Amino acid sequence: MRAGRNGRGRAVAAVLAAAGLLVGGCSSSSSTPGAASSDTIGPGAPSPSAPASGGSAPAPASRPGATPLEPLPAAVPAALAPYYGQRPAWQPCDDGFECTTFAVPLDYDHPGGGDLTLAAVRSVAVPADAGSGAGSGSGSGSGAGGGRLGSLLLNPGGPGGSAIEYVEAVAKTYDSDVRARYDLVGLDPRGVGRSSPVTCLTGERMDAYTAADITPDDQAEIDALVAADREFAEGCRQRAGDRLAHLSTVEAARDMDVLRALLGDERLNYVGKSYGTFLGATYAGLFPGRTGRIVLDGAMDPSLDSLSGNRTQAGGFETAWAAFAKDCAKREDCPLGRTEQQVGDQLSALFAAVDAKPLTTADGARRLTESQATTGVIQAMYADFLWPKLRTALADAKAGDGTALLKLSDSYYERGPDGSYPNLMFANMAVNCLDLPAPFAAPADVQQAVPDFERTSARFGRDMAWMALTCTYWPVRATGAAHTVRAAGAAPIVVVGTTRDPATPYAWAQSLAGQLESGRLLTFDGDGHTAYGRHDACVDGAVNGYLLGGEAPEQGKRCGG
Repeated sequence: MRAGRNGRGRAVAAVLAAAGLLVGGCSSSSSTPGAASSDTIGPGAPSPSAPASGGSAPAPASRPGATPLEPLPAAVPAALAPYYGQRPAWQPCDDGFECTTFAVPLDYDHPGGGDLTLAAVRSVAVPADAGSGAGSGSGSGSGAGGGRLGSLLLNPGGPGGSAIEYVEAVAKTYDSDVRARYDLVGLDPRGVGRSSPVTCLTGERMDAYTAADITPDDQAEIDALVAADREFAEGCRQRAGDRLAHLSTVEAARDMDVLRALLGDERLNYVGKSYGTFLGATYAGLFPGRTGRIVLDGAMDPSLDSLSGNRTQAGGFETAWAAFAKDCAKREDCPLGRTEQQVGDQLSALFAAVDAKPLTTADGARRLTESQATTGVIQAMYADFLWPKLRTALADAKAGDGTALLKLSDSYYERGPDGSYPNLMFANMAVNCLDLPAPFAAPADVQQAVPDFERTSARFGRDMAWMALTCTYWPVRATGAAHTVRAAGAAPIVVVGTTRDPATPYAWAQSLAGQLESGRLLTFDGDGHTAYGRHDACVDGAVNGYLLGGEAPEQGKRCGG
């Protein structure tokens, strides 16, 4: 598995379309105007939450080296005026949607040095009297039945997830009152999907990359892993060219502001999941005066450097695995034992067996490697409704058939039946490796860090330490650093955290809500990655009430449990 604090994203696999995205590669943070250095804090250390009275969140907790993200000037620079003044033509597309493209500068510091073409899609607001019947309408509250509120940008995460595919997958299932008052808009970030996408490897070489051993046992296996990471990085350099240095989260956030203006909205309304929370928080930090109703679900903590982020994410997956193991041990069809300890021990034994001898699969040309087996398990941690499928896959693997686990691994990477891959992982690495300096300078550094990772996660720590090595060989220098986001003066920002979220640990939501001057923490006590629009009426009601009526949930509100 190639995942790190934030590195993987999935455009919209239908099974998790409403759940948001995942992460992989190195950690992600933004190119940070004014950020001088990175920051290291203890695993999962949260900032204090705002007081229960519902007032503003306190200033960010003190973090040595974490520089606040400074806002950009309120006025649009003259050199950018032509971009903000475009008149994009929206055309019917994709069975009921509207699509457009527009230009943004490749380099915002040098707007005349070339452009990128970005693509967006929208589902035009459906008036409540249109009788579509879609969505639940839950939690509409005082906001229901009013006039149009403008556009609502959605981002599923990643980095690398296609917001266009996401909107087209979820638009008709979104809350009906929200759909009645907002145009739902998806913008593929620069380098992603339909927006000047980056590519790095052929499908055949991606198969080899995903199968590479990320728990090397000797120098030969370390050399093979380094070779795979170097090949990936070199492929990106050759195919992406100048774009590779301009795919940062700060630049993507600035692109969103251009689109906001082109949509005719004075303020940006936004729902971001997983990495989309980092993108949304970055926007709020850069443009607090243009921030409207912002929801950040499955929050990232921008104050973490890549080493701390990767390690704490490993702990998140360990927490999710413990929940799965507890549930599995109670079931007759659990293939790994009847106690949590047995389930964990037998999983480790299975990984060791697959490492020694990869399993055959229905695809005779491919065998299941330990790396892919681990990725398959990780994939199922994103949503508890995948747990039955994982139990079946593990039972098959114990019997010598790796087909089902390989399918789970392939779904993580969005590998197509024809062996092709979308640009998900290419964009993922490109953004992550640009947003933060690599956590390790050489394989020896990884070896030294493995014990600490394993103390955080006995099951996945070693994998997550080694998988962060790709950014070590990245062909362009990182432009970002760990930082805090205060967004002083912004409207209330709702931060949603799930207590047993595997990919974005709950402590990250606590920290982000504490950093944001207007942050409001909404907690879902439950399993899976992200909470809004999935399975909890309390969360949906609180978020929909905010989007429609503008009233943020009280600080510290809890749902689930």
